[in-house]
Amino acid sequence: MAPAFSNGSGRPADVLIVEDDPIIAIDFEDRLIGFGVTSVRTVGSVTQALEAIAERAPDFALLDVELIRETSFAIAERLVALKIPFVFVTGHGAETIIPSQFAARPRLQKPCSSDALEAALQARGT
Repeated sequence: MAPAFSNGSGRPADVLIVEDDPIIAIDFEDRLIGFGVTSVRTVGSVTQALEAIAERAPDFALLDVELIRETSFAIAERLVALKIPFVFVTGHGAETIIPSQFAARPRLQKPCSSDALEAALQARGT
């Protein structure tokens, strides 16, 4: 069952950001809060993300594809298993290789506009 959005705005109430660049993470966090997201958690690694999901499943996630020395695909697999919507975020454009099981998932190109980020939230990455 997909998570319910408890804030009534059509936007997720709890968003997990997986981003290894603190400046980009802070920018995403600020914009999400500005959109009315009530809880934003930020982690910088696969291990931290899987722990955060186990602790409390988010309503939605933003996954930086390429983290320091790892990719976020293990996180994506866990989110798919839990039916939690997410989008991939990448600064590498079309040359970023996404495994075939995730090829249809939405992507945001870094830097992304606030409009693109808000549209991704409203579409809920499905």
